[in-house]
Amino acid sequence: MSESALGQRLWSFPGGLELRHHKQVSCQHPIRDAGLPEALFIPIGRYAHATPRLLVQPGEQVLRGQTLIESSDDFAVAVHATTSGRFEGWVECNAAWPPGARQRCLALTPDGRDQSVEPTPLAEWAQAGPDALINHLRSMGLSGLGGAQFPTAAKLRGDWSGIHTLILNGAECEPWISCDEMLMRSRPEAVVQGGLVLARAIGARQVLIGIEDQMNTVARRLERACTALDTENIIKVIKVQSIYPEGGERQLIQVLTGQEVPHDGLPQDLGLVCHNVATAAAASDAVIDGLAVTERIVTVTGPAVIEPGNWRARLGTPASWLVARAGGYKDNVARLVLGGPMSGIALADDSLPIDRGSNCLLALAEEDITPSQPTLPCINCGQCVQVCPASLLPQLLFRAIEAVQHDQARELHLFDCIECGCCAQVCPSHIPLVDYYRHGKDLLRLKDMDERRAALARRRFEAREQRLARQQAEREARREQRRKKLEAPEKAQDEIQAAIERARRKRT
Repeated sequence: MSESALGQRLWSFPGGLELRHHKQVSCQHPIRDAGLPEALFIPIGRYAHATPRLLVQPGEQVLRGQTLIESSDDFAVAVHATTSGRFEGWVECNAAWPPGARQRCLALTPDGRDQSVEPTPLAEWAQAGPDALINHLRSMGLSGLGGAQFPTAAKLRGDWSGIHTLILNGAECEPWISCDEMLMRSRPEAVVQGGLVLARAIGARQVLIGIEDQMNTVARRLERACTALDTENIIKVIKVQSIYPEGGERQLIQVLTGQEVPHDGLPQDLGLVCHNVATAAAASDAVIDGLAVTERIVTVTGPAVIEPGNWRARLGTPASWLVARAGGYKDNVARLVLGGPMSGIALADDSLPIDRGSNCLLALAEEDITPSQPTLPCINCGQCVQVCPASLLPQLLFRAIEAVQHDQARELHLFDCIECGCCAQVCPSHIPLVDYYRHGKDLLRLKDMDERRAALARRRFEAREQRLARQQAEREARREQRRKKLEAPEKAQDEIQAAIERARRKRT
């Protein structure tokens, strides 16, 4: 346990690594506008339904902020046009993971005018109820801008009567990424205002903004914004030590509160909700200014890019366009990574469109890449265990996945792995552990999906069998009833006579 520079008691989490930071490389310039490429390919998001309903038709002219796909529930993120132009329809684009995967996108040809729909702010939001706030955020297409892209409405909605604290995550622990830091520098008021909006939506009584201890300028500007906007003094800005991966949700919660989120639980179980600072700023834009999510800040950096910096990019902008805006590649470029060097994903090419989770494009030179080493057998040294921030047993997870024993990997809490890359970084056998874990998770998700489909088919079959049995029983009952009537001729004769009388009355 320690104390932050601002006087807040802090705790620690297991494992982690101290990494050399290179954020200053991309912080030399203010955030710049990336402009409009010739074509935009807007990803619909990993939480979109399999067959979302389009509200526009191919060839139709649209405006920036116009809804293209409406949110049907809290888990379906609304998609909006990111500029004005002609809507072209569905296209297939490259996806970051798994290698070779494709994703469905909405193609849009900008007209260059960048005209927008009329903003729709939420009037008197401070007096609005939680449902009104959450519904408005959902209609504006809010989802996590920290990387996971989890729908904000689904995270806010629920019977959270025990929620007391909102945590805004500004602890950007990857050594090259600076988009959140530059956001907090340039728009501290939006972050603070968004924190108040989200706190109102869940009924939180305090808001903690966690930032790295190196962010002195950010701390001063956030404090000034709190003085101006936080009239009830519910927001605290807290500096945390720069240990990777302190920006992970569960790790930051443990550092700020001393509480550990159960492996099979949620932060809400502890009375906490955690959002990224960029999500908070987007919440302010949606509620105060009435603007849908159509852009995000992307760090374009690395030793193999000519002019590193942070760019305000429209969702759907090809990565190649952003790299070109940053001056292009240097001659020694060897790899392009989506995200940071620790938890990012190496891209096969730069045609990938920017989505809500695209926080960084990192161009590396050959000398910055660890030379390819032959993978050696695990020697059970335990170094991966020592650095794992989730207190897992990485070597046992690796063996289970390698042996195709995925159920055993699940029992070892594979899904608690945050894919931070600490274990692979220290592995003396050069085993690509994170790749194994991602592969294992993908296979388990497919298995779960197959089991759900099989269970659904079984339920449909059982329901059909029950329906047929019920229909057969009803037919048997009707036959039995007719048989009894035939066995009672006097009663049958009376019924026949009654039917004749009814027919005669109808004629008259």
